[in-house]
Amino acid sequence: MSKKPLAYRMRPRTIEEMVGQEHLVGEGKIIQRMVKAKHLSSMILYGPPGIGKTSIATAIAGSTQYAFRSLNAVVHNKKDMEIVAQEAKMSGKVILILDEVHRLDKAKQDFLLPHLESGSITLIGATTSNPYHAINPAIRSRCQIFELHPLSVEEIKAVIEQARHDVDRGLGNYHVRLEPDALEHFANGCGGDVRSALNALELAVLSTTANEQNEVVIDRKTAEECLQKKSFYHDKDGDGHYDVLSAFQKSIRGSDVDAALHYLGRLIEAGDLVSIARRLLVIAYEDISLANPQAGARTLAAIEAAERLGFPEARIPLANAVIELCLSPKSNSAYKALDEALADIRKGIVGDVPAHLKDAHYKGAASLGRGLDYLYPHDYPSGWVAQQYLPDKLKHKSYYKPKGTSKFETTLAQVYEKTKKK
Repeated sequence: MSKKPLAYRMRPRTIEEMVGQEHLVGEGKIIQRMVKAKHLSSMILYGPPGIGKTSIATAIAGSTQYAFRSLNAVVHNKKDMEIVAQEAKMSGKVILILDEVHRLDKAKQDFLLPHLESGSITLIGATTSNPYHAINPAIRSRCQIFELHPLSVEEIKAVIEQARHDVDRGLGNYHVRLEPDALEHFANGCGGDVRSALNALELAVLSTTANEQNEVVIDRKTAEECLQKKSFYHDKDGDGHYDVLSAFQKSIRGSDVDAALHYLGRLIEAGDLVSIARRLLVIAYEDISLANPQAGARTLAAIEAAERLGFPEARIPLANAVIELCLSPKSNSAYKALDEALADIRKGIVGDVPAHLKDAHYKGAASLGRGLDYLYPHDYPSGWVAQQYLPDKLKHKSYYKPKGTSKFETTLAQVYEKTKKK
């Protein structure tokens, strides 16, 4: 048997052998149509690790008559690319499968561009990073961009069963009996990473002694020992990190406690207290704000407690904060009002400060008309008196639009309306 890992050996050789990614390789879908028409465009495949980016690239190459070469943007240098370009010159076209395509340096990019432009090299790049953030626009503009999705549990089970029975490339010669709960663990515990599931299966088979019937029996305990992996993908520096943070905030904004706790749990499992703390404070003032003004202070107290406690106990005050924010009334009126004021300022709609509000604490201010007609609110019984504060150009402007989502802000709205009636 080959010394290469099972996941490598079981890579599909043609599009027809692909499992999953039906939105790209299914009947009538874009990549399947490209292969059938024998007209490949350069493309970038992106998504989490182990979901088939390199597999789909090799399957595409294997489904055509063109030569293909595999390189890694980090490991291989410009000279390696020159060899591929020379081969393309001799044969007319070469498919270049390039892993970690977002790591291309400028010299490699500059070398590749004219070959992509002429079509002598068809690039199939693979990356875990969002290409719209991580890949040079010059490369990106010459490629189709396709997002791959994690395989479903049933699809992963199908791949495992293929590998278990395949005599030529898989584990068919070992007579593997895979207990149902072991299969479930491999399929669910890999977090959509098929590579991890297959390599864990191979480790389980190779490290288990056959019984008297010459069967290699893999039970749940063995599966757990061989697949000790968190069941989700979270890269603190990657696109997925920001997707989880976005879902976390939107779940709280939408008052879905269960979803918010789920995303909080993912961030806790990733050990990312800094991002949790920052996002919770933003939420307290962006989404809750004047509807529950004490939420900001209590959220800060929960964060400070979490930082002092550290994980795992930090989860306790964080859970309290998340549930309160979820179930609090919501208002974004405060920051929206400021944003509207800033928009006017940036458009140049400002005007002069009214004379009665200008600084009058210097000799000669009165002769300039500064502060002469200013009415001091504390001199009036209610502590308020009607007078103009905005510049003439903006004196009829109303930025604050109160929300009626809480008693507190409803009270503020009543005071606001009174102050606007001059």
